[in-house]
Amino acid sequence: MRDTRESRLLLVLLIAIAFALITVDIRGGQDSPVDGARQAAATVFGPIENGVASAVDPVGNAISAVRDSGERHGRVAQLEHDNAALKAKLGSDDRNRSRLKQLDKMIKVAGEGQYGIKGAEVIAIGAAQGFSWTVTIDVGANDGIQRDMTVLNGDGLVGRVTTVGPDTATVLLANDPDFTVGTRMESTDELGFASGQGDRPLRVELLNAKAKIKKGDRLVTFGSQSDKPFVPGVPVGVVSRVDPSGGDLTRTIYVTPFVSFTKLDIVGVVVAAPKSDPRDTVLPPKPKPTPTPTVTVTVTPSASAPDPGQQQ
Repeated sequence: MRDTRESRLLLVLLIAIAFALITVDIRGGQDSPVDGARQAAATVFGPIENGVASAVDPVGNAISAVRDSGERHGRVAQLEHDNAALKAKLGSDDRNRSRLKQLDKMIKVAGEGQYGIKGAEVIAIGAAQGFSWTVTIDVGANDGIQRDMTVLNGDGLVGRVTTVGPDTATVLLANDPDFTVGTRMESTDELGFASGQGDRPLRVELLNAKAKIKKGDRLVTFGSQSDKPFVPGVPVGVVSRVDPSGGDLTRTIYVTPFVSFTKLDIVGVVVAAPKSDPRDTVLPPKPKPTPTPTVTVTVTPSASAPDPGQQQ
């Protein structure tokens, strides 16, 4: 179109009409006289908009995925850096070689369960005169630790974080009488609740009173809503005794924990939960049954005795 006086007047007129329609539409609300026209336009142009959106969304999703992947990669890299620093801190003497083995074992468990962990050292235990089983670890809020995070080591469930300071945190151990965690039986998926009993085996109340449980069966954590305080799949322990079912609504079993709570040294705080439940994959391989030796007794025949009727 040529830039003439008539074309400029037409443009001004169209703009004025557009503003008038916008004003009428806003004032009319749901009863706007142009609502029908707007719906008709949506009917015509809606499929086109959807097509454009479907073409653009994958690009946006890909960019978002790359950004999120970078954030996850950065977080994993930071955790790996922190754990490497802890390894360097542990040194290389005989005692610390044992601690390095603990750290390597714990990192392997974290890898199998896809847990993002922050390695830590136990630097203190609860007051001797108290009745609680707690330890203090050398990481805190400055390291991204929060209350109600799961704590584990290379053997299994250690406990949960209860209080957090700037550079330290307190962990309530799984054998504390005030500690309770939801559990799931390996293979059978029977659910229950495990409670600490100090230096005695964990007491587990199974929800199914008729559940078939035997000595040697193993349990893992069931997990909590939003993965706090417990992430799923962390090894808990092995059934050591089963109470006979007495017609109660629940069934009681006793579980020897995988973790030795009197020998804690290197632990890990789960700062990133797995994307999916690892189920039983974190449990250690079942020990192979020891074959029962077979003893064969061979009787050597003695010299034949002389016939009593034979005369000398």
